Amino acid sequence: MKFRLFALGILAALQLAAQTLPEDLLKNLKFRSIGPAGMSGRVTAIDVDPRDERVIYAGSASGGLWKSQNAGQSWAPIWDEQPNPSIGAVRVDPSNPDVIWVGTGEGNPRNSQTIGGGLFRSLDGGKTWQAMGLTATKGIHRIVVHPRDPNTVWVAAIGLAYGDTEDRGVYKTSDGGKTWRKVLYRNNRTGAADLVIDPVNPNKLFAAMWEYRRWPWFFKSGGEGSGLFVSHDGGETWTQRTSKDGLPEGNLGRIGLAVAPSHPNIVYALVENKDKNALYRSSNGGVNWTRISDAEDIGNRPFYYSELYVDPFRENTIYSLWTLVTKSEDGGRSWKTIARYSDIHPDHHAFWLSPKTPGYLIEGNDGGLNISRDGGETWRFVENLPLAQFYHISVDNQLPYNVYGGMQDNGSWKGPAYHLKGGIGNSDWTELYFGDGFDVLPHATDASTVYAMAQEGYLARVNVSNGLKTFIKPVHPEGKPLRWHWNSPIAADPFNPEALYYGSQHVHYSADRGSSWTIISPDLTSNNPEKQKYLESGGLTFDVTGAEMHTCLLAIAPSALQKGLIWTGSDDGTVQLTRDGGSTWTKCSIKGLPDGAWVPQVRASTVNAAEAWVVVNNYRQGDFTPYLFHTKDFGKTWANLIPFIPPKGMGHCLSVLQDPAQPSLVYLGTETGLFISPNGGKNWQRWSGLPVMPVQDLAIQEREGDLILGTFGRAAWVLDDLRPLREATAAKGRVLTAYDAPDAYHWIYAESDGIRFQGHAMFQGENRSDGARLSYTLQRDTADKELKKVKWLRVDVYDPSGTRIRRIETEVPTENGLQRWNWNLRSAGVDRPSMSRSKRENANEPGYGPEVKPGRYSLVYTLGSHSDTAHVTVQDDPRAPARDWAAQHAFEAEVNGQMAQLDSAVSLLREAKKRLELLDKLVAANEDTAATKQLRADIKAQLKSIEDRRMALFGKEDVKGYFEQPETWEWKYGQFSGHFWSLRGAPSPNMLNAWKAADAATRAELTALSTWHTESWKPFTEKYAQIPGGL
Repeated sequence: MKFRLFALGILAALQLAAQTLPEDLLKNLKFRSIGPAGMSGRVTAIDVDPRDERVIYAGSASGGLWKSQNAGQSWAPIWDEQPNPSIGAVRVDPSNPDVIWVGTGEGNPRNSQTIGGGLFRSLDGGKTWQAMGLTATKGIHRIVVHPRDPNTVWVAAIGLAYGDTEDRGVYKTSDGGKTWRKVLYRNNRTGAADLVIDPVNPNKLFAAMWEYRRWPWFFKSGGEGSGLFVSHDGGETWTQRTSKDGLPEGNLGRIGLAVAPSHPNIVYALVENKDKNALYRSSNGGVNWTRISDAEDIGNRPFYYSELYVDPFRENTIYSLWTLVTKSEDGGRSWKTIARYSDIHPDHHAFWLSPKTPGYLIEGNDGGLNISRDGGETWRFVENLPLAQFYHISVDNQLPYNVYGGMQDNGSWKGPAYHLKGGIGNSDWTELYFGDGFDVLPHATDASTVYAMAQEGYLARVNVSNGLKTFIKPVHPEGKPLRWHWNSPIAADPFNPEALYYGSQHVHYSADRGSSWTIISPDLTSNNPEKQKYLESGGLTFDVTGAEMHTCLLAIAPSALQKGLIWTGSDDGTVQLTRDGGSTWTKCSIKGLPDGAWVPQVRASTVNAAEAWVVVNNYRQGDFTPYLFHTKDFGKTWANLIPFIPPKGMGHCLSVLQDPAQPSLVYLGTETGLFISPNGGKNWQRWSGLPVMPVQDLAIQEREGDLILGTFGRAAWVLDDLRPLREATAAKGRVLTAYDAPDAYHWIYAESDGIRFQGHAMFQGENRSDGARLSYTLQRDTADKELKKVKWLRVDVYDPSGTRIRRIETEVPTENGLQRWNWNLRSAGVDRPSMSRSKRENANEPGYGPEVKPGRYSLVYTLGSHSDTAHVTVQDDPRAPARDWAAQHAFEAEVNGQMAQLDSAVSLLREAKKRLELLDKLVAANEDTAATKQLRADIKAQLKSIEDRRMALFGKEDVKGYFEQPETWEWKYGQFSGHFWSLRGAPSPNMLNAWKAADAATRAELTALSTWHTESWKPFTEKYAQIPGGL
């Protein structure tokens, strides 16, 4: 059996090598991160370098680990290449701050929790990482490092929420992570929810054990396994504190712990129990406990946050993290809110208090990171951490087009895929609808209308022009209850722009933008009543928010090829379709689809009506296998396209998209990144160059051929122009392959809004480059000696009439693979006169010539004896008025003609100066005779005449300070240049007046240079024509 699996693995590897895309192609197809960061994402862990408090580490629920070295001004991701994107805990070694421990797997098990993959360590401040084990724990909420012995580390593993496993509890290493021992364990549902150390006695630890369990349809907190434990021997043995010691009677739930650093005998515990959750305090090191408060402002929703922190300088000052952040200065008896809902995003999970600087604190919540320097009285939001958790992503067809999506706990948003004002900032994103955001559906023909959602089926039609929101959530015509998933499905009718579909347990259809609805299906789920008890969810503390509503639809996919063909997927493993608009439905029997699995996405093919793709994940039932099912016969037969041994690093599947222009290309979003298949799903490979991140949804902007990623933790990403990827198979075996480019526009760029000079603390998403975005591939044989000699790649640009208008030569790239560059949509220009320009090494022509008029242009690439041709269509900015191209080009020809004449004349002046200076050196080295003295005197006179002309042209050099020289040609021409570079169409009378003055100045200089040449330089050269080599 082992040999068979080994052989299968070898065979699979050989097939993969034969049927995958070149890595250098994917590596150079680079995505742009466009944000937003203004609504950031869930921050789950914070720590700070004890040597240097400017160095901050912030871990996110599904966006990796980030580092700031300047107190939060700027941030860099330091986790992009690690195998799991979820950070549950981060701890800097107090004895060696270059050592950082990171536990993966979010420790707050909400329905959108991202699951981890073990413990990691860095020895160089986060530059490199090493896996340190505990992979099966799936969730690590706390790490404690011995303050004096770096080899001793304790880990609180909260464990897998969606399953009963023994891989949970408190673990300890005494050898720096080489080996681990489980030193505190209760049962297979009880994890370690908190772990704190006595700051004076590192052998004394407190652990909060929590029995809990999550199912897709229910959550239960509390049980016999829960409790508060203390160890006095470094975790080797533990004693439970119970009701006999003053804690609540009966089963407990989650407990948050904190030791007062300034008085370690004072310990606080926030305890979930069967009666009323309350704050308890011990004044004798955790031996006896007293209830201090059960007020509402100490906390709520223990499963999502149960965090206490004590001020390092004041033992009676406590911070509690929950929906809000509250602060007590009297040992927990009274509380005030310091992170108000009106100022700071709610739902708080991470906290750090400076042990050196009173009042300096950092907190993390569902919306990002905030910093306070006055104990929480005022805050600064960190607005450059793009951690948004998109559930869905979509695009419109505007020009430029927009990206839409809804984020976990952060509303529904619209932002530009590229910007005509510079970078893409947070202010360029517009919030459309509040609440947890999910799918956003832009109207197909009305740019002012979108449909946006929130949890429990909330749905609004939004006018983006004025913000008007109309609530359109369907109701049952007979008043019967509807079950709305946390992330309900919505879809546009491809055959009616006014119509849309929406999913509860039924499919609802509206033909009038949601003003009225018709139910067009029966219940399309299992309708299992045992999975419909969300109103009882929570365990010891009710938590009924709609997150556990189950047996609901998750996906609706109407075919754009066949009217009435609609696919659906549910959260309990049901896939159905109708081919008659909902009159009859067929339940698909899919071999290999686990019973009760999650079907988050169904994609109807845009090239074959019988074809569909079904994404399935089952991690909520403890199964982390990736599933992707495919049919080509209307669901009669199915194939799972993920092999028995999945590609390395592939997490469970989240989204899929078939390329509409090249159907064999399939994009697959997984929990750990983007994968691609070049052959319809037969083989898969990771898209290199992207961070490890959950790719929750995918969209293609078909007009521009862009691929857009909606990630759950790293916001939105855009890949400009898929054409090279789509045509990659045609490039095989060819040395040089050029690709047609997307349409290029003479965009008019506006100035920035708000702040021009933004420093380093504001987010700037990467904007698209300007001009024609061109691509080609090189696949050179390293043994080809002739190609090795070729230094320059030549590109000749031809206008629609076939006239060459530009030659561009660039140095041949050193590496094979895809190459991308930009043409600025200008024909060959002329050189501006200069006394210092050196001779070109190649035939590259000046680039800043006249703008080319709209039309289809050809670009002929030449590399040695190899050539290929690509095309690009140039268009004018559609927002601008039409211009007179003939008049513009005629005027540009006149201006550039004058400039070329002057440049030619100045070139003679420049070359004459070089020759004279060289001749002077040669003569100075010879015998000092009357002839040589005369020659040197004549040279000096010639250099003086050249300098006079240079001064008239360009003026003084190396002058200190700001100054102007109105007497020079350069100054006079400069007064015209501002007019000239704003030319669009025929020149205005004002521009012609400016040209008149510049033209006169240029003609005057041409006359003066001609006089110099005929009356000074020519006689001199004739006089000394006998000099060997001439002048």
